[in-house]
Amino acid sequence: METRIALIGIIVEDLETVDKINELLHEYGQYIIGRMGLPYREKNISIISIVVNAEMDLISTLAGKLGMIKGVNVKTIYSKK
Repeated sequence: METRIALIGIIVEDLETVDKINELLHEYGQYIIGRMGLPYREKNISIISIVVNAEMDLISTLAGKLGMIKGVNVKTIYSKK
């Protein structure tokens, strides 16, 4: 199948879930091109950007699993290529 580049934006409002997020990202590590995490201490949240190259179904699955974690909000943007 064809792969796509996507940006998965993650906002973590419950910092107790960071271990679950990292475990899931490690599981999908072979598809991750890059990752950037920013702690926003004033608001007690973290913002994580993940760039992936994978089949659309796999990207959707990863984003869905991340979104099911309590205190985590996820949005995905796909490239047109």
